[in-house]
Amino acid sequence: MATPQSVDAYIASAPPAVRPILEAIRTTVRNAAPAAEECISYGMPAYFLDGVLVYFAAFKKHIGFYPPIRDKSLRVASAGYAGPKGNLQFPLSEPIPHALITRIVEARVKERGNAESAKARS
Repeated sequence: MATPQSVDAYIASAPPAVRPILEAIRTTVRNAAPAAEECISYGMPAYFLDGVLVYFAAFKKHIGFYPPIRDKSLRVASAGYAGPKGNLQFPLSEPIPHALITRIVEARVKERGNAESAKARS
């Protein structure tokens, strides 16, 4: 299968039952980080704002969500979704935790802003 060239194409290539879930995650991420650039990276939807914010991808039984989580309280809140390599796995058989996604993306935006501020002060 060819790598989709846009997030729209990625979502369109997903199974019909998964498309609304992906659209809802996309909307959640875009609402939490409206200035982020949306693109395809590593073959999946990705959001960048002065560096990577998050990626997500559809799998057979879950949605993979790839945020570097540095905040301890967010690590605790997301522990039930922890995957094997620091990613999060949201089972398709359960409601997607949009409030958690919002918190993670907002924290990533804040981290990126702090990184840029520190770079500017150097």
